[in-house]
Amino acid sequence: MRCLITLLVAPLLLTAGCAPARTGTLGPAPAGPSPTPGATPTGTAPGTPAAVASSGARTPAAGTTGPTTGRTPGPDGTITVELWFTRDGRLVPARRTRPATLATSRLALTELAAGPSGAEAATGMATLLPPGTQVSHIAGGVATLVPPAGFDTGGAATARLRRAQVVWTLTQFPAVRRVAFTVDGAAPTGRDDYADLLPPIVVTAPAVGDRVTSPVTVTGTAEVFEATVSVRVLDAAGREIGTGFTLAACGSGCRGAYRMNVGYRRATTGPGTIEVYEVSPQDGSRVDVVAVPVVMAASG
Repeated sequence: MRCLITLLVAPLLLTAGCAPARTGTLGPAPAGPSPTPGATPTGTAPGTPAAVASSGARTPAAGTTGPTTGRTPGPDGTITVELWFTRDGRLVPARRTRPATLATSRLALTELAAGPSGAEAATGMATLLPPGTQVSHIAGGVATLVPPAGFDTGGAATARLRRAQVVWTLTQFPAVRRVAFTVDGAAPTGRDDYADLLPPIVVTAPAVGDRVTSPVTVTGTAEVFEATVSVRVLDAAGREIGTGFTLAACGSGCRGAYRMNVGYRRATTGPGTIEVYEVSPQDGSRVDVVAVPVVMAASG
């Protein structure tokens, strides 16, 4: 009998031991994803991990309004928030640096409703959030939103994308993990509930209009073939002046963080573009291209 049990259990143990592990991350915000573990990617300079400052909950000062989210201002008295706009029916990140405030959720939603800058709009970014959308309170990791009238207009897909903008923007803060919309009393939702609205490649840095130097650090998350993320640096005329590739922390079928440094050479400071893309396994063409216009410093 003991031998029979052993024969029955052994195949189950072998099956469990051989099951492929699938891991990945949607990526933190707004500090950017963690460096990709492993060897230095071919064609890139070694990266230097960015320092991420820890922050805890803060008590509102007298005279402040709105719920606090635990974000600590920088030494220059400013705070940088990440905004999730839309482009082609997907979510795309941008950043704003503003004077520090304890009511960071109010700041983030106000900036989100104000919409993209002219340079961001030129890349196709837009916002679906109406003005006046604010958080009533934050408790137990849940930010409760009281949307204005007509918040869910425009059809189911548009309404869901609008909610995704709010959720991804608010959950960048340490105190917020999910968002409750009181307009319908549904259960609070988090980033995972809208992960399908991310494009194959998300670029968290550089942002549109950033001034960059060589080597330029490129970060984000991706779900691409064999986890391979490629980058081109283009000058104002579209000439390729730098290139490289790296591996995201997770590949096909899951999303992983990536980080790489790409050097370039140019004689003068001026506009340029960072292109992040996937190489098609079918024909080798560039697909899922994300183009980020920047200002490039001259390099030696």
